[in-house]
Amino acid sequence: MNNSPTFVIVGAGLAGAKAAQTLREEGFDGRVILLGEEPERPYERPPLSKGLLLGTTPRSDVYVHDAGWYDAHNVELRTETRVTAIDRTARHVVLDDGEQIGYDKLLLTTGSTPRRLDVPGADLDNVLYLRTLAQSDRIAEALTDKSRLVVIGAGWIGLEIAAAARKHGATVTVVDVAELPLQRVLGDEVARIFADLHRSHGVTFRFGAGVRELHGSGRVSSVLLTDGTELPADTVVVGVGIQPDTQLAEAAGLKVDNGIVTDAQLLTSDPHIYAAGDVANAYHPLLHRHIRVEHWANALNGGPAAARAMLGQQVEYARLPYFFSDQYDLGMEYSGWAAPDGYDQVVFRGDPSVADGEAPEFMAFWVSEGRVLAGMNANVWDVTDHIQALVRAGHAGTAVDLAKLADPQVPLGDLLG
Repeated sequence: MNNSPTFVIVGAGLAGAKAAQTLREEGFDGRVILLGEEPERPYERPPLSKGLLLGTTPRSDVYVHDAGWYDAHNVELRTETRVTAIDRTARHVVLDDGEQIGYDKLLLTTGSTPRRLDVPGADLDNVLYLRTLAQSDRIAEALTDKSRLVVIGAGWIGLEIAAAARKHGATVTVVDVAELPLQRVLGDEVARIFADLHRSHGVTFRFGAGVRELHGSGRVSSVLLTDGTELPADTVVVGVGIQPDTQLAEAAGLKVDNGIVTDAQLLTSDPHIYAAGDVANAYHPLLHRHIRVEHWANALNGGPAAARAMLGQQVEYARLPYFFSDQYDLGMEYSGWAAPDGYDQVVFRGDPSVADGEAPEFMAFWVSEGRVLAGMNANVWDVTDHIQALVRAGHAGTAVDLAKLADPQVPLGDLLG
């Protein structure tokens, strides 16, 4: 009789795959079952809107592990497998074919799903979303010279797709109800830089307008905006945000509030169930609040943290939110957490102006009462550790000299004494 424990992971993305890897690295010799709905083995999502669309990343590079890793490490990877229910009392999950798989510990890394466009014509052909490899392939096929692309939503995904489309020679219009791209995330000062960058590369913005309906006969041909403007379109890509995939958790009676609520160990309201990645609304001990982070680094680090917690190790998941983006010749990294109404100014180090179509080199810091809450480095490298130190100190209550913060001649490492 086999008495070794069974750990089940629902969601075969980066967080789930890294959790499985960590379980084996930490010496867990029980059964590890990794369940995913997609036909692909686990892969990383950033290349979907970056290197794969640009043609600079080989498809083979997107996978978390090579094809033989799962068998070699005795991880039971089941693709094209959907979990339909969690029975918390019996401690098993139910698959779509009726099979029941018992668990001693369960990790939910179900991720998120794109918000759908709810207007007439949204079901026309060539109205596309980006979340999966297959969807990235479909968008890549549409980014051809002289094709007319309308991107709905000026967030990170929308802007990265716009940049890739311009690289391929497509005509690009980006539509958003806000007045600037990334306005809610970055605030007006930094958002203007991204607007200028995209305009310098030929992107047209339609701000302050929503989408009334999509027109076409079978296939989309135009986008009618709420201000009456009609935009011709061969392809529409919708990037209006994502929502955590909490259906399983909700049906199972777990605590859900903008994601699956967890403590700092990524433990849910059930003592046998953990959550990590996009779907987890986790308590952050430095920020003293629950946050849900929809970025690659959170999946990369959250999956292993949850795995260690499942093994009974003392875990405090306190990594700062971090993300990166590449658009044209601008590469940036962002570290920290600054709510839209949680800072009083943005301090720049370096000139953030877009000149002659070239991306600037600068840093930006979101500050409240002299405390750095978040920082961005754009085309300035090897400074993330220093920025994160400033952010950690800022959230812990330490203020810095803002004149020195803005002075490129003062090393960032000197600001904390």
